[in-house]
Amino acid sequence: MSHSSDQQTAESSRTAILLAARRAFALHPYAEVTIRAIAADAGVSAALVIKHFGTKEHLLRASADFAGAAQLLLEAPVERLGEHMVRTLLDLRERNGADPLLRAVFSSAARDERAVVREYFHTQVTDAVADRLSGPDARLRAELVVAHLLGLGATLNIHYRALGRAVDAERLVALYAPGVQRLLTPG
Repeated sequence: MSHSSDQQTAESSRTAILLAARRAFALHPYAEVTIRAIAADAGVSAALVIKHFGTKEHLLRASADFAGAAQLLLEAPVERLGEHMVRTLLDLRERNGADPLLRAVFSSAARDERAVVREYFHTQVTDAVADRLSGPDARLRAELVVAHLLGLGATLNIHYRALGRAVDAERLVALYAPGVQRLLTPG
């Protein structure tokens, strides 16, 4: 096996572990989540989970990381950011089978673990949006943008994913993105 094949295999294993950990931490209290169960869900050995992440706490912190999703959400000029954010959120949901932001809201972890998830979310998502905005009420507008994206994710889970209904992504972007954009660039 070539060096690049080894790296690809390691990266795909790491990704599978993170997705399994996010599911586990979202669905179960922290105390009930085991590395062995995460490994089984990811299709890898518990030893591989430990090799990649060390401890369950380190795995929680890695799975609470929103930096990648935030970077993707913010990869557009502010003038087109509303459409880009909505489209990217839909693309990430489709690609990953889950909303990249909702775990901040629906984590069933204990208070301390929820605090870690929310702290990461606040600094990596809300602060990142606020840093892109200028003008009056930039912080409040950033918080409202994030609220819109979380609301969209929750609505899609409740009304579409849970019912097995398809989402017309283009129609949804056309209807939803202008509201997000008004918060990003008011007036």
